[in-house]
Amino acid sequence: MTWQQIYNPFGNMVVSTALAAIPVVVMLVCLGFLHVKAHIAAGLGLLSALVIAIFAFGMPAGLAGRAAFLGGLTGLLPIGWIVLNIIFLQQLAEQNGSFKVLQDSLSDITEDRRLQLLLIAFAFGAFFEGAAGFGTPVAVTAAILIGLGFSPLAASGLSLIANTAPVAFGALGTPVITLAKVHGYDLMQVTAMIGRQLPFFSLLVPFWLIWAFAGRKAMLEIWPAILVTGVSFAIPQFLVSNFIGPELVDIIAAIVSMVSLILFLRVWQPRTIWRSVSLKGHEEDGGTPAATATAKRSPHSTAELVRAWTPWAIMTVFVFIWGLPPVKNWLNGLFAPNFPIGGLHNMVEKVPPIVPAPTKEGAVYAFTLLSATGTGILLSAIVGGLVAKYSVGQLVVAYGRTLNLVKYSLLTIALMLALGTLTRYSGLDSTLGLAFANTGVLYPFFGTLMGWLGVALTGSDTASNVLFGGMQKVAADQLGLSPNLMGAANSSGGVMGKMIDAQSIVVASTATRWFNHEGDILRYVFFHSIALACLVGIFVTLQAYVWPFTMMVVR
Repeated sequence: MTWQQIYNPFGNMVVSTALAAIPVVVMLVCLGFLHVKAHIAAGLGLLSALVIAIFAFGMPAGLAGRAAFLGGLTGLLPIGWIVLNIIFLQQLAEQNGSFKVLQDSLSDITEDRRLQLLLIAFAFGAFFEGAAGFGTPVAVTAAILIGLGFSPLAASGLSLIANTAPVAFGALGTPVITLAKVHGYDLMQVTAMIGRQLPFFSLLVPFWLIWAFAGRKAMLEIWPAILVTGVSFAIPQFLVSNFIGPELVDIIAAIVSMVSLILFLRVWQPRTIWRSVSLKGHEEDGGTPAATATAKRSPHSTAELVRAWTPWAIMTVFVFIWGLPPVKNWLNGLFAPNFPIGGLHNMVEKVPPIVPAPTKEGAVYAFTLLSATGTGILLSAIVGGLVAKYSVGQLVVAYGRTLNLVKYSLLTIALMLALGTLTRYSGLDSTLGLAFANTGVLYPFFGTLMGWLGVALTGSDTASNVLFGGMQKVAADQLGLSPNLMGAANSSGGVMGKMIDAQSIVVASTATRWFNHEGDILRYVFFHSIALACLVGIFVTLQAYVWPFTMMVVR
């Protein structure tokens, strides 16, 4: 029989909300404050979610177990698959010495590592977010930053902060397209509305990034370069989203930003050279000693430079191709079996006020191995390895070594996705969302934070839009607000939750080889996440009520 979700099992929203929050609190407290290893913290969070879902919210135990199982599968593919193959590519680059050459060649652009950070962590990461999403930009930028000599905390934390403004249009616009398709928004209208919110933060985030890295004084010393990076990203982001559509927003904006910054650095250099590769105030972060910018570099031949850049250039091409809808559709046509989870598929029903009418929840695992971004990365690593004259046997051995290296990270990601999926099917996340929705005139602010919560819980702006997009539309109609405003706010607020979602943190710690330090990363980025989310909420509130911001709203 179909089980209907219960959002207030105790007839008291305070008690029900507190219980619904327990699994997330357990995992975050264990991870961030008790220094419990990530896979154990995720396991404890999942265990508490099972207990709360079954005994407090009345979910049948069989449904709860199958929901967790589906989440674990989703964690392994696509997210774990990306992590595994990025680390494989990174290992190959380290073994043949190309990482050191890559570091030197990037340092030749400018001796100031803060400007490298702008180029790599923001614009380069935004390109991969636009092309692939699903953890790819964090994995790539963190891996490159650690290769450039940044400390593990700096490489992890800054790659997470940088991967904010592009997320709403990630994976060729998938979050926005899904929001419109699932909940009946007009695609161009909600895309344009997001494009009237995020560009302000695309301008802000590069400044925030450098402030987080080197402090306010250092940020002010290089403000011209930061301004060029932000403006050259924000303007194309606005134009493409408002006049073309969601698919190419990040890709075009990232390319314009990278080219603009590189050209600007040819005519401008900062007065002060910042040589530190650790976060300001975090000189000792528990990681391996970082390379210093003062180290003397040996000149490299053209052949060495080509060899160093080849694996990453090949990966960029593969990731872009794998992100194209025609390619994905063709690959899925070759092999993409769907597996309905028996005993869960269409056995859970969402009910009002979460949805306008009772709606059954599908539970189908799509085994899209060929079209997964991780497969494109794996093929690029193999091609790059063969070009670098690795034998097939050496590649197999290296892959086995990589699998052993990341086994606990893969387990952690699977457990965290199991937790997130269980909260979705049990209705725990909807209970938390209702707490935000019952805030009346303050709803534009807290509705934005609902999107932040959705991404923090699920690790995906797409999933957050699926989860709360309908509720945003219903609440907006009841309060006389524009549904486009609040639908966009869900996605725009959600991007700031990306830096604290558990699987992104695990991806960052794995890419930097800073295992068992996920709690350190979480503690560092949490303030940045909530502060930026609140700023988005304030901006959305201004758009809802205060002239001339109200003129920006697409109705």
